[in-house]
Amino acid sequence: MRIGKPGRPVTRIAQAHPDRVEVRGRDLTSDVMGRLGFVEYFHLLLTGKEPTDDQRYFLDLLLVSIAEHGMMPTSVAARMTLAADPASLQGAVAAGILGAGPVILGTAGECARLLEETRERGEHPAAVARRIRDAGERLPGFGHPVHRPVDPRAERILELADDRGVSGAYVELARSYRDAVAEAWGKPLPMNVSMPIAAVMLDLGFAPSVVNAVPVLARTAGILAHLAEEQEEPAGFALAAGAEEAIDYEPGK
Repeated sequence: MRIGKPGRPVTRIAQAHPDRVEVRGRDLTSDVMGRLGFVEYFHLLLTGKEPTDDQRYFLDLLLVSIAEHGMMPTSVAARMTLAADPASLQGAVAAGILGAGPVILGTAGECARLLEETRERGEHPAAVARRIRDAGERLPGFGHPVHRPVDPRAERILELADDRGVSGAYVELARSYRDAVAEAWGKPLPMNVSMPIAAVMLDLGFAPSVVNAVPVLARTAGILAHLAEEQEEPAGFALAAGAEEAIDYEPGK
């Protein structure tokens, strides 16, 4: 039921009152706090519904799978920012997340759109893979600079999806793309973690538009861990010095 005035935008997420906070139609203190864990609450905030057991399990699993990956540019940027401004934790987190695009954090959102469009159009993954290769582009969800010949995170997600019986049309399509990519590029390319994140979320009923929320939220946790360590064992200026040493200077013309 719409409560706002006709013609005005509305929000269905939350409203703060003097004596309570209402979130998705639930009283935060009496109905949510102490009953829902953070993953369940995240699902509620994101979708307006409380998760099923499988949605809760895999949302938790996928957040764990991509939260941390070592000294990546996201965590390096965050550490260097905190070193420059030790009082700005929020600024350092923002610096890291601003670089969390498809090159570094993954292409889960792109994978979700690819899987959905392939299924809606009834295209065969082999034809899509050849078209993308012939255009000189990269197919999202495949290839990794470190994990070869397989990304262990991706394989574990698929294994657990099979074990718990949630693998559906999108997981099957993701596996078809693995074979299609190997054929189109003439060599096997590792399916990275982004593709099964997208496939499992779609099979569990998540909208493609919310898939990227998982890696962004997950990597925020990893960045906060790096910043906690940075406060105890500073490395930001050492990372900056390493960058300076790695680059040669040539006077401009």
